[in-house]
Amino acid sequence: METKVKKNLKAKLVDFVSKRVVYHLIFWFSLLFIFLVVDRVHHGFFLSLVIESINILFYAVVVYFNLLYLIPNYLSEKKFLLYSGLLILSVIIITPIKNLILFLLFSFIPSIQESLIVDQKWIFLTTFFVAGTSTILKITSDWMRYQRDRKELQTQTMQSELKFLKSQINPHFLFNTLNNLYALTLKKSDKAPEIVIKLSEMMRYMLYECNEKRVLLSKEVKYIQNYLDLESLRQNKNVSINFEVIGNPADQKIAPLMFIPFLENSFKHGLNNQIAQGFVNIVLTIEDKDILFFMENSKSGSLPAQHHKRSGGIGLVNVKRRLELQYAGKHKLETKDNPNTYAVNLELNLS
Repeated sequence: METKVKKNLKAKLVDFVSKRVVYHLIFWFSLLFIFLVVDRVHHGFFLSLVIESINILFYAVVVYFNLLYLIPNYLSEKKFLLYSGLLILSVIIITPIKNLILFLLFSFIPSIQESLIVDQKWIFLTTFFVAGTSTILKITSDWMRYQRDRKELQTQTMQSELKFLKSQINPHFLFNTLNNLYALTLKKSDKAPEIVIKLSEMMRYMLYECNEKRVLLSKEVKYIQNYLDLESLRQNKNVSINFEVIGNPADQKIAPLMFIPFLENSFKHGLNNQIAQGFVNIVLTIEDKDILFFMENSKSGSLPAQHHKRSGGIGLVNVKRRLELQYAGKHKLETKDNPNTYAVNLELNLS
């Protein structure tokens, strides 16, 4: 197994290197072709091919010396002045060597020798321009690679965090519902079978639907309805639970289990702490891609003012974090903790 992994890694490495070599060869041959097109008017095809091939060879020496030695050892270490000086020095050394080779090679053509002497300044500037361009391209490609890797890392981190958050949410609801079922079975209530059916639908939703990044809003609405039905079965007759949907969910999609933590807290820290009457009112308004979720529940006036916020537990913390991850810049969450009521206003843009 280990040998197979090593072979795969070796194959990938060879493939990567070979691709890089191919890309570089294509670049240099393209540059050679451009120089030939420009220079053949003055010297003819054969002479231009020889001259420009030598030019390309020395350009490559300067470029790869810059890319493989100067940039990693000086520019990357933020030694800018030393890097600039060494780059200029390398061009100063390379340019006369190239000119000398061309001068000796074309000793039988005085016009070429003369142009090499007269145009030394432009030859130096051209070589320095090629070297400088390679620096700019290197910096640009490294920056693009960094941005790509950073984006991939952010995506992986976000996905991991979302999975972790949802893994905390799902058991939370499950345990609460099982507690409801357990209480009714102790009383031998006829409502127990109905809870089993509702619980089955909720479990199916959580197991098979909630693993997706987005779910149909209509299924989320159905899940909310089942949740409220389960709660209404175990609440006393004086408790009022109202759920109204304004608009058509149609094919809208939303992150799963986004509203449930608010509902759960409304019962756990609201109605369950009251002796007599209480209420939970929920209105879900759907306007094209904009969703408005409003919930208000009664709570005991004898509780400390901050009790509801403190007891919100992991549910509210998670939903706020999920909103930041999945609806950054596309949501607005407001909560109002009054002496006898607690209200939530959540605006979402699903586009």
